[in-house]
Amino acid sequence: MKLRAALIGCGRIGTKKHIEAFAANSDLIDLVAVCDLVPEKAERAAEEYMKRGEIALAREERERIRESNETQNGQNRFSSPSSEPNLQRPRVISDYKELFSSQIDFVTIATESGNHYKNTIDFLSAGKHVLVEKPMALSTDHMDEMISIAREKNLKLAVCFQNRFNPPVQELRRAIEAGKFGRIFSVTARILWNRNVDYYQQAKWRGTWEMDGGTLMNQCSHNIDLLQWVLGGEATELVAITDNYNHPYVETEDFGAAIVRFNNGSTGLIEGTANVYPKNLEETLSVFGEKGTVVIGGLAVNKIQTWRFEGEDSHPFMNLPDPETVYGSGHIPLFKDFARAILENREPFLTGEDGKRAVEIILGIYKASKNGRHVTFPLGSFSTMEMMGKVLEKTCTTEGIISDE
Repeated sequence: MKLRAALIGCGRIGTKKHIEAFAANSDLIDLVAVCDLVPEKAERAAEEYMKRGEIALAREERERIRESNETQNGQNRFSSPSSEPNLQRPRVISDYKELFSSQIDFVTIATESGNHYKNTIDFLSAGKHVLVEKPMALSTDHMDEMISIAREKNLKLAVCFQNRFNPPVQELRRAIEAGKFGRIFSVTARILWNRNVDYYQQAKWRGTWEMDGGTLMNQCSHNIDLLQWVLGGEATELVAITDNYNHPYVETEDFGAAIVRFNNGSTGLIEGTANVYPKNLEETLSVFGEKGTVVIGGLAVNKIQTWRFEGEDSHPFMNLPDPETVYGSGHIPLFKDFARAILENREPFLTGEDGKRAVEIILGIYKASKNGRHVTFPLGSFSTMEMMGKVLEKTCTTEGIISDE
């Protein structure tokens, strides 16, 4: 049985990474519709999907030729291709309400961040499973409502934190679960990137509290997700500092740093900036334990840089190539897992609850910045909209934080 799906939002991530993942999982999923308010974007996404099918077929044929040559002692004894492109061109639409009464099983949502909540609620209410891009929403109340409706309707809700599927990250997780680190003291997430005026002018919703959030919410949420996932506990309190040093034309922060205490006694350190000159410098995740140290870096947290345990000082994943973009290659296994979760009626690897944890930490940083004091969890009701009109300034306090209680 194959699932029928639709893509909602045909911007850069939708047209590139979602389309790539749909085509790569065509044995499980038929992409039957693509939707965008701008019809030309949806048309481009449909064309990209068909192009991906042609590329896949050519790759399959090259592999068949190679295998044939190997088994036939070099004699090229193959006929015309044994298969035809099995991808059908998806329908192009501009109003996703047309899909509410259709026979699709699920949608993926790659619209502006500020629209994720409404888009998700609309499709859950229509009885469709939803895989939504990060951040799943910009409000704790909205995230709770999305999770609640999915549960009530017995629908799958998952979030695109695709870097969890990176082989080095999976290897790190296995080492943690095997107890190789002993006690984990701290994890540091550093996202040192560049975002210039051209980036924000490409899409006017970027850098707004209503539709985006700042560099922590947009550029840093993937690595913050990995930090809290690796630590394996629940955040209990944090202190934070945010500022807008170099982007006076946006409402939000371009720098943020935080110290987060977790209920297992470990500490997370976060540093994120969009001010690195002249281009992205690094995105790293560093884990420090009593018996081990691991650092994962690369273009998309895709390569082990340090792997140190007793008797181990290297790892084969140190030599992995970088992906084409910072989006990495994790959408393909993410989509496969989500499709199988629907078919097998199980929880997806990345649930709505998982998606909420990183966003709640980021909202906690914003709340600490706004109020000038440390924040405790659970956070309660808070959204990026509460930062409207806030003049960002260096805000930090140590009173009451990181105690040994």
